[in-house]
Amino acid sequence: MTDTRTHPPWLAWAALGVVYVVWGSTYLAIRFSVETMPALLSAGFRFLVSGALLCLGVLLFAGPRAFRMTRPQFGTAALVGFLLPAWGNGLVVVAERDVASGLAALLVASIPLYVVVLRRIIGQRPPPVTLLGVAVGFAGLVVLLLGGPVAGAHGSAWFGPWLVLLAALGWACGTVAGSRLPVPPNPVTFSAVGMLIGGAVLSAGGWASGESLNLAAVSTESWLGWAYCVVFGSIAFSAYVYALGRLPVSTVATYAYVNPVIAVLLGVWLAGERFGPAQLAGGLIVLAAVVLVIRAEARASTAATSPDQATAAPAMQKPGRTGANSFGRGEARGCVSESEGASTVWTDAAPAGAPGAEDAKEGRRWLSD
Repeated sequence: MTDTRTHPPWLAWAALGVVYVVWGSTYLAIRFSVETMPALLSAGFRFLVSGALLCLGVLLFAGPRAFRMTRPQFGTAALVGFLLPAWGNGLVVVAERDVASGLAALLVASIPLYVVVLRRIIGQRPPPVTLLGVAVGFAGLVVLLLGGPVAGAHGSAWFGPWLVLLAALGWACGTVAGSRLPVPPNPVTFSAVGMLIGGAVLSAGGWASGESLNLAAVSTESWLGWAYCVVFGSIAFSAYVYALGRLPVSTVATYAYVNPVIAVLLGVWLAGERFGPAQLAGGLIVLAAVVLVIRAEARASTAATSPDQATAAPAMQKPGRTGANSFGRGEARGCVSESEGASTVWTDAAPAGAPGAEDAKEGRRWLSD
């Protein structure tokens, strides 16, 4: 999986570091952006711009043919665009008017727990250790929620944390749907189309709810937070695809529990957020559960691709699929990935080495050739 013929090995680790820092810091950027910007409109415009930038990149590096897709593939992109950037990220942006950025990141870290539950509902059988991790994770969420609001947030509405958990459910649904439905061959095109659709839904929702953008009232901090998500979010997506093409998936998946730590530290440092003992304990329990689930699923994926099981592996993946989608892994997302998308290894035990392996190859060609 590693390719060092034209790229030094340290470059892949540097790309993973970009994913850590950027996807971990977007929670704080969102916090600053919603201080003086309408939540839904700011998120909608952000995804429209990010999607347009990715489309431009696809045109420059892969040409118009990269946008070819069947109707079912476009339907998957539209569905995932609604579930991830519109539902998932949109609700996080709304919630951060009342929820501290660090707390939002810790709650979003529950995405892999939701994914495991959804897999169980649709008939898959995750390993017992994975189910144990889910139980531990939900116990951590209870402790986290009972700890009350984090000091330093914009507001303290009781429903704020529940909106974040609902957002995590949307991300999980989008991840599972994208792993089981036909997707466009080019994962960057898939992401771009999903962002554009999600941005359109968020913008329409903002206007329908009466939001308006008064440019004169937008602070410098809000503009910087918004621009950071657009520009650096797109860079982080490219870095994610690059790292996934050259590092083991289990290594890249560590962003799922590194990002929340970075978000908490930045919130405390730059936004004056303060966590109590119960909140810190709950957050640590959730992160420990995510680590447990990631490692259990990675081991299960490795076992599923062992030589003596090779003949059974193809049945684990839908015909015509190229692998788990890049968009579900984060931003995808621009900035979908405030979770950013902490859902790489939990969709299927994909036979091609691990989820995302084939898309990583396609993304690597798009970025390198």
